[in-house]
Amino acid sequence: MTLLRNSGYWRWSAGVQLNRLPATMAPLAFTVLTTATTGSYRLGGIMMAVFVGAEMAGAVPTGRLLDRVGPARGLVVLLPLVAAGLFLLAAVASAGAPDLVLLALAIPPGLVAGGLNGGFRTLLAATVTEDELPRAVSVDAMILEGVIVGGPLLVALLATSGPAVPVLAMAVVALLAALLVPRRTGTRDPQRTVERQSIPVAACVPWLAGLFTVGLLLSAIEVGLLPLVQRLGAPDSATAIVIVVLCAASVTGSALYAARGKVGDPRLFLAGFVLGGVVVSAGSGWAGLLGGVTLIGLCTGPLMAVSSVNLQKLLPERRRSEGFSLAFTVQASGFGLGSLAIGVLPVWLCPLLGVGAAMVAGALQLRTTVTTGDVPGVPAGQES
Repeated sequence: MTLLRNSGYWRWSAGVQLNRLPATMAPLAFTVLTTATTGSYRLGGIMMAVFVGAEMAGAVPTGRLLDRVGPARGLVVLLPLVAAGLFLLAAVASAGAPDLVLLALAIPPGLVAGGLNGGFRTLLAATVTEDELPRAVSVDAMILEGVIVGGPLLVALLATSGPAVPVLAMAVVALLAALLVPRRTGTRDPQRTVERQSIPVAACVPWLAGLFTVGLLLSAIEVGLLPLVQRLGAPDSATAIVIVVLCAASVTGSALYAARGKVGDPRLFLAGFVLGGVVVSAGSGWAGLLGGVTLIGLCTGPLMAVSSVNLQKLLPERRRSEGFSLAFTVQASGFGLGSLAIGVLPVWLCPLLGVGAAMVAGALQLRTTVTTGDVPGVPAGQES
């Protein structure tokens, strides 16, 4: 594969994974920090909610800024600002600051960090060719699974050296990510602009709906794992089995998609979400739970990849950081709503919310096909 020999892609991959690592470390890192310094693990949960809220609020403005100054230049400046905010948070918490001060200090790094993924995703378009893009996004999704699992494990290891050490490590990781921002890319490097090119929002909606569905259904499964397992009369420790199956299926789905190297029809993956969500909701024993989770995992990576690739085709080159930041925010909002649903609705009903979202996204894809005559996920003239 040409992609495997593309050193620029692997530099980009190392940078983007380091950029993502603090977010996967934050939930446990904040809990460890506040439990040790204030005696309240609940404060850590509230701090994480404030941090995520700040990320969502700052994603689009930060993405817009990156488009104006240039994503590479902007990332090199903004990542150290995130690091500085995290260093300050750790120092002030260690000094015994009041709860409200700690919550306030979680806001600045969150506001800045929200749009950085969009900037990195914009740089990917200038690092690989259009033919390599579907495979590149899929390989990235596979590596991301390792980051998601590795973040909490790293916090648990570092916490043995002190409660503030994991947050300090998050800051160091952000600095390392800044060092790995691609400076020279293999193709055209997006440059700064003051022009205002319009984003075709209506055309982007079907792909945004797919990303929202991923967040909504996955959160219903991941956050609701404990009650789903308890419904089967199994011990709480059995949740680990479901997590392993979900992660393995997700990696496998991304690997198969990467091996194929083509964009694919998103309606196939949305149909997998519908079937998998229905099976999980039905509560048909361990076979139903693991089978449904496997189907959802297999379709997750490909659905995210096809949505990402097609959004890139639609977004103006000089507004891609803003557009991708919006996409990440939409997916995060789906995850937040799915998590909220677990807290207020019967557990069997929560996966059906994701099923409904998948059906709506599929209907939008079908409507796009009827209107344009194109096959979803396939550039015009390449349907065969």
